[in-house]
Amino acid sequence: MSAESTRTNWPGIIEAYRDFLPIADDTEVVTLYEGATPLYPAPYLSEIKGAEVYLKFEGANPTGSFKDRGMTMAITKAKEAGARAVVCASTGNTSASAAAYAARANMACVVLIPAGYIALGKLAQALVYGAKVLQIKGNFDEALEIVRKLGESGEITVVNSINPYRIEGQKTGAFEVVDQLGAPPDYHFIPVGNAGNITAYWRGYNEYQKAGRANSKPKMMGFQAAGAAPIVLGHIVNNPDTIATAIRIGNPASWEGALAAAKDSFGLISSVTDEQILDAYAKLARYESVFCEPASAASVAGLLATDIEKDSKVVCVLTGHGLKDPDTAISQIKVPEAVDASYSAIAKELGIEG
Repeated sequence: MSAESTRTNWPGIIEAYRDFLPIADDTEVVTLYEGATPLYPAPYLSEIKGAEVYLKFEGANPTGSFKDRGMTMAITKAKEAGARAVVCASTGNTSASAAAYAARANMACVVLIPAGYIALGKLAQALVYGAKVLQIKGNFDEALEIVRKLGESGEITVVNSINPYRIEGQKTGAFEVVDQLGAPPDYHFIPVGNAGNITAYWRGYNEYQKAGRANSKPKMMGFQAAGAAPIVLGHIVNNPDTIATAIRIGNPASWEGALAAAKDSFGLISSVTDEQILDAYAKLARYESVFCEPASAASVAGLLATDIEKDSKVVCVLTGHGLKDPDTAISQIKVPEAVDASYSAIAKELGIEG
């Protein structure tokens, strides 16, 4: 089924791409009808880069991020296995998605987050969906290590991207890109945090080509935040620091997968500064009318900083909605002062005479 299908008849990614997923015919699917996210033409970016640029807006998923693609698979398989509870470490988006899908499956959800390092919009989501949220006095990587041990206990299923079904679900984003464009792009720009998404997209492009659905594959262009760039630096970053909370990760679970995707596609893994991320974040809203969270803008920051072939076809993945992190949005704007409730006062502010 094509991702061009309308929302009214879209069945969610598992039913849409069942032939490409490790799912039995009789498995009860846990879905919130994720996927079929828009692929927006980006005229401003296209003009300044001399290319045909598109924005894959994953913020249109049910909980506002790409994580829903992997979570529908992870929770479906957990329920199939008889699990009653799931756990994840999160910088935000995973927690919201896990909590929502667990609630849909009538399962308990436990979330470990690094204290003081999560956007409140995401934390609120997890709590509203009913998850048990525990803040730890440590970073994401320490939270994930605890989660791994909880998974080994056999009492609870881990739904971070170390769960292989997460990657399986996330690869459907590549299928949709090809279905929407009619062919793979020449370049695929994507933020890199825990590195599961770049790994998943590369898998998806490979599988679609093998199945005869595509005759080429893009160069995978992954971008970390400069303050949280372990893959670029070649070593673990013990205290990652960036305004892009969703990719503030110092020891990515899918490190090797990201390196393989970049190498095998003749792409790269590089980094962009917080200043570059915020510049791209603002330009996306102002010139492309797309409001994404800061981490999402790393893909576009990477595009703006990279030389690409003229007239090439480019897709930038925007991984989450801007409302995930309202505090950053507010910090970037000037709040208007109140003026008198009169025509003359308003006219003066607008420069209207008479």
